[in-house]
Amino acid sequence: MKHRVLKGHPADNVIIALSDLAKGEMIRFEDTHILLTEDIPAKHKYFMFDMAAGEVVKMYGVMIGKTKMAVSQGSRLSTQNISHATEPYAYRHATFNWEGPDISAFKGRTFNGYHRKDGRVGTANYWLFIPTVFCENRNLDVIREAMHNELGYAITDKYKKYTSRLVQAYQDGQSLEMIDFTQSPVANKRIFKNVDGIKFLNHQGGCGGIRQDAAILSKLLAAYADHPNVGGVTVISLGCQNLQVQNFVDDLKKHNPGFDKPLHIFEQQQSQSEEQLISDAIRLTFEGLVEINKQERKPASLDKLCIGVKCGGSDGFSGISANPAVGYCSDLVVALGGKVLLAEFPELCGIEQELVDRSVDESTAAKFIKLMKAYEEIVTNAGSSFSMNPSPGNIKDGLITDAMKSAGAAKKGGTSPIVDVLDYTEPVTKPGLSLVCTPGNDVEATTGKAASGATLILFTTGLGTPTGNPVCPTIKVATNSSLAKRMSDIIDIDCGPIIEGDKTIEEMGAEILEYCIKAASGLVLPKAVQLNQDDFIPWKRGVSL
Repeated sequence: MKHRVLKGHPADNVIIALSDLAKGEMIRFEDTHILLTEDIPAKHKYFMFDMAAGEVVKMYGVMIGKTKMAVSQGSRLSTQNISHATEPYAYRHATFNWEGPDISAFKGRTFNGYHRKDGRVGTANYWLFIPTVFCENRNLDVIREAMHNELGYAITDKYKKYTSRLVQAYQDGQSLEMIDFTQSPVANKRIFKNVDGIKFLNHQGGCGGIRQDAAILSKLLAAYADHPNVGGVTVISLGCQNLQVQNFVDDLKKHNPGFDKPLHIFEQQQSQSEEQLISDAIRLTFEGLVEINKQERKPASLDKLCIGVKCGGSDGFSGISANPAVGYCSDLVVALGGKVLLAEFPELCGIEQELVDRSVDESTAAKFIKLMKAYEEIVTNAGSSFSMNPSPGNIKDGLITDAMKSAGAAKKGGTSPIVDVLDYTEPVTKPGLSLVCTPGNDVEATTGKAASGATLILFTTGLGTPTGNPVCPTIKVATNSSLAKRMSDIIDIDCGPIIEGDKTIEEMGAEILEYCIKAASGLVLPKAVQLNQDDFIPWKRGVSL
């Protein structure tokens, strides 16, 4: 490791520990020498100066909190001595000039994707099963079990074989510890080479709750049906639920008046039996799979990429390695004419003014301010606040306040202008960086990003997470090499070399884009796709951080 500490911005009054630092060490940084008054674990921060209670604490150049008490130089930031605090924000006619990155290495490059008639290009070709109500989840599970296994999309066969071997060993009186899981291989027997998977949007909505919940869910499901990574759709309805099939069809037509994908709709209360419902759904879906299997990947320019950026299981390295590296990748995509989606509104708390100042016009800034304040009002009225966003895992690994977490999280979006602000389920239409109103919750956020049209998601993590998405390949980017090695089964890209000083943010960002091009072409399968990590949680527009 070339450096043991780092300062995130010249205006900061805290220092980030890149490795474990011991009490009593004299740490030199630039022209200062600071004696540590306590142990500073890697990823945590210590104060550069003695500070009185109520003073502003700055990191990444913005306010990330205020001191609760007098603190001494060289002491560690903690929930005991610092509280969440942010600056007010408003539109102020700021002039924003952006100098994009050098894109010469990517000029003229292409990826091989699935071209849709409306001009969008998918990075995958999925068949999608949609229930209009939670009552149909079981039927979807039955269909999944049948079609996944027989068509070669299941990953559970190896676990079934392992369990079968355990049963046999138990019956034979053998030691179960002697049964090796790795000796339960399953051959790949995928039938349709141009169908990347059959996906199922099980959910807990569609009835009960309030009618607004069903209305929002309908728009969300319509957005997924129209997603460029989806080749065909099967809808299964009960019949009596709040979310009626006609509501879904109307929303689908509003979302895309020219929708022309295969669409099969079944209503259980109109069928002769459950057996008929399931067998008919399987047969017509199989016929649809035969049709969409005729589609093949073809070259597309990189301006057809739409990348969502997300972080989860974040740590104290997120804002200095993986997030800025993804941010540089985002800037490359924007400079190439593509689209980038930055969401998680609770994790934009504290850097609102910067985003307002980067907005291309007043109406864009005004929409962001309106959505942000409305979201915060809902949270406040429920007796909570954005300050409660950091999880215990975040805090343990150095993210002490929401503003600190947000200042690092926003770096995923890079430095380009904000060209649009999208409410939940609104589709992205403009090239460039758009903000999408979603919770910070990992799955709710990725669910919302895919609904707005992301065809790949870059997901940074410092602690590790199995989160994925049914229709949008999710690429896991580790903030540190220790995590990348320990959880290699779920991590795709290691940004640890930035911490070690072996690679620059720019070099790592370019590598991330190279991986995206391969993933968009189907040349590499992100771990979340390999493991069928198909997480889907609709947001009810209530309190969710």
